[in-house]
Amino acid sequence: MTNFIGTDTLIEITYLTATALFVLSLKWLSSPATARRGVFAGELGMLLAVVGTLFHHGIVDYKWIAIALVLGTIIGVPLGNVQMTAVPQRTALSHAFGALCVTLVGTSEFYLRAPDIPPFMMAVLAMEVILGSLTFTGSLMAAGKLQEILPQRPITYKGQNFVNLGLLSAAVIVAGVLVVHPEQMRLFPVLIIIPLVFGVMLIIPIGGADMPTVISLLNSYAGLSAAAMGFVLSSKLLIIAGALDGSSGFILSVIMSKAMNRSFTNVLFGGFGQIQTSAAAEQEARPVKSATPEEAAGILASASKVVIVPGYGMAVAQAQHKVRELYDSLTKRGVDVTFGIHPVAGRMPGHMNVLLAEADIPYDKLLEMDLINGDLPQTDVALVIGANDVTNPAARTDAGSPIYGMPILDVDKARTVMVIKRSMAAGFAGIDNPLYYLDRTLMLFGDAKNFVGNIVRELSGSDGHR
Repeated sequence: MTNFIGTDTLIEITYLTATALFVLSLKWLSSPATARRGVFAGELGMLLAVVGTLFHHGIVDYKWIAIALVLGTIIGVPLGNVQMTAVPQRTALSHAFGALCVTLVGTSEFYLRAPDIPPFMMAVLAMEVILGSLTFTGSLMAAGKLQEILPQRPITYKGQNFVNLGLLSAAVIVAGVLVVHPEQMRLFPVLIIIPLVFGVMLIIPIGGADMPTVISLLNSYAGLSAAAMGFVLSSKLLIIAGALDGSSGFILSVIMSKAMNRSFTNVLFGGFGQIQTSAAAEQEARPVKSATPEEAAGILASASKVVIVPGYGMAVAQAQHKVRELYDSLTKRGVDVTFGIHPVAGRMPGHMNVLLAEADIPYDKLLEMDLINGDLPQTDVALVIGANDVTNPAARTDAGSPIYGMPILDVDKARTVMVIKRSMAAGFAGIDNPLYYLDRTLMLFGDAKNFVGNIVRELSGSDGHR
């Protein structure tokens, strides 16, 4: 076939097809109903991009490429075989590996071309290395926090913003010097080291509650660094794919920030998640109402409309399949069951949608916060499964709360609220939740998977006795 159209033309056609598939993948991934198709399109596009690159005339020896593919497969397969609860930290690691690749390619290109590097090319190369380096260490830090290897609470100190901005400014200054004087090759390692340190300093003041925005922001950085690498390597495919990744990550970060009523400055430099000791003390003194699985099943069975609100506690307990069984049991009884999804529930954007889709819950039953909030005042039972901060009424009423102003799911407006939690421990923001002390709230203490399973058994048993 290559004899008829030429190798270069075939590569360009392959790249063009891959680019179209990347665009379609991004479009399809925006809806749960077409997300699987989007994943397949993205995978096929990447396969075509890799195959097209392997036909490039610049490759003279495939030995090292083959070795790299084998090593990558050996490492990648175990990393991909993770529980759904570990997907956020796995995503952060993917960002880290991609950013490391960009940094290494940028480093090799600099030493291959120096000192005769045009100013524009040197500027793009510096941007590639800076973004790649800070994304590499920042993503490793985010993965460590998500895996709870590192403290999830914000680590702050006086003058932190000044230090961080100083590091970033120093990297920009070094990049500027290299643009004007690329022969100053001894400065290039500094251009790598400073962003590596900055990536660490960027993440340590960020608490667990902000991790959804951090993940999407790091995704944006990784995409922009890949786009810069595309300019350096004269690869249109890399430029387009990186720009798509970077812009979509940025837009998602904006959406996440709005969902938490926070600015990018607060996300990057704030101390969101500080523990309120007074709230913790109050938590121990205030009484709560609790219920057994039998009582919870009876309330749900008599309801006409139920809204289930999933959170990270459901993910930790891997309770999504039991939740599906509960959904089936209630709908068979004629109960109208829908799911209220908060944009930042879980540890990454769309975490709850992914879990519920894995359990084959109908997509049209997964309603976003803005849609479900209007239904909650007419809801008989709001069943909260492991969600803390995204249901906290303090976001509306307490101006001194660190989550004040954050849009929440208005579950407190339902006629009855049931909350499944292991204990009264606070969520990522480290603050108490007034929802738990309302007269119409019942606390269902226990593991989410076991508790929901017990409710399902009670409902099935009552069906048998009818």
